[in-house]
Amino acid sequence: MRKVASYTLGCKVNQYDTEAVLEKFKEVGYEIVDFNEYADVYVVNTCTVTHLSDRKCRQMLRKTKKINPASTLVAMGCYAQIAGDKIREQVNEIDVIVGTDRRNQIVELVEEYEQGQEEIINVVSNIMDVREFEEMTISHIGERTRVYVKVQEGCNNYCSYCIIPYTRGRIRSRKEDQVYDEVKRLAGLGFKEIILTGIHVLAYGKDLGDTNLIKLLQRVHTIDGIERIRMSSIEPVVITEEFINALRDMPKVCHHFHLSLQSGSDSVLKRMNRKYTTEEYAQSVEALRELWPDVALTTDIIVGFPGETDEEFEETLEFVKRVKLSQIHIFPFSPREGTPAAKMKNQIAPEVKEKREKALAAEEQVLRQSFMNQFIGEEMEVLFEKHQSGFVAGYTSNYLRVQVAGDETLENTIGKVKIEKMIDEHTLYGKLV
Repeated sequence: MRKVASYTLGCKVNQYDTEAVLEKFKEVGYEIVDFNEYADVYVVNTCTVTHLSDRKCRQMLRKTKKINPASTLVAMGCYAQIAGDKIREQVNEIDVIVGTDRRNQIVELVEEYEQGQEEIINVVSNIMDVREFEEMTISHIGERTRVYVKVQEGCNNYCSYCIIPYTRGRIRSRKEDQVYDEVKRLAGLGFKEIILTGIHVLAYGKDLGDTNLIKLLQRVHTIDGIERIRMSSIEPVVITEEFINALRDMPKVCHHFHLSLQSGSDSVLKRMNRKYTTEEYAQSVEALRELWPDVALTTDIIVGFPGETDEEFEETLEFVKRVKLSQIHIFPFSPREGTPAAKMKNQIAPEVKEKREKALAAEEQVLRQSFMNQFIGEEMEVLFEKHQSGFVAGYTSNYLRVQVAGDETLENTIGKVKIEKMIDEHTLYGKLV
């Protein structure tokens, strides 16, 4: 039996794409093995969000031939898409290059290469010309309790710092029926929670004309067996009165939103070409908390964006304190060639970025622990995932990690837990009630 191994860098969308590609190999009889094991084919799904991502991609690509020099190496994903022919010059071990389209054909491309018809196969084309969502399906990804479902591809926003629209192309939405069918199949496999993911989930349906994110949520909500529905990152502009009213009638939607911020300074947001103000963001937060007082609001923030002054950074610090976010993922600005921000004046020195990152991280820790502490003494429903050494951990609807004493019989069940204490900076402890 031939073997295939994979390594995924970057976002949850990439993880989904890798899993879908592995399904293709399984269908024709390949055995899936760990990346560090001997395999006939290695697939590295690349990321290009930062320079560090690029470097890690090259490292992982080169590693494969050290394990098996005779293997077929496939470079897939965003870095492969944006680097074009350069990626083969940088890593001459690569045999097949597939960007962010035609991933459904990887098995056939590998076979074509191995038949010796070409020295290297490169099917990367202009992603801006692609208008159809590439339909791929999965049977499992990640934990047995939760599963990602990709509903959308591409982005039309062109934030000044972001390379993704150039690597993923324009928005393409998956047809509603196809999403429904996949979620129904996954529910039949025993998954209780789905996470709707994409490059710009908010844009779902804009290219289809007859649906939108609300309609998709309502359709998926009807599927028996699915107990929880989450969404990957969305923007505050989605939190309209219509959206809030729709959520009232969808109890399966989790009380957790990753609400994209990037900066708490309006002047920085404008330079970033973000489509909202801090006041609009605060209004969205208020609307969600009015609907669900226990809602968790997580976000991403970039520090050291070109031209960011000390005053603008202080505005960000004050804003996150004001809106009391429950968790913040912090990223020092990394210029990406081909984006407007890379050419902006007043690039921030690395030591200043590091100082600001530490300051924001300290505030983030205070906010996160404050959010967790308010649920000590409360009873909360937990979807249990992993059993280990006499304990089982899982997540609440508002994405708090909770651990209880128990065995594997609790896995993939929802139980009510009384929260007793915090046992580390990311985990609460409680007892089943």
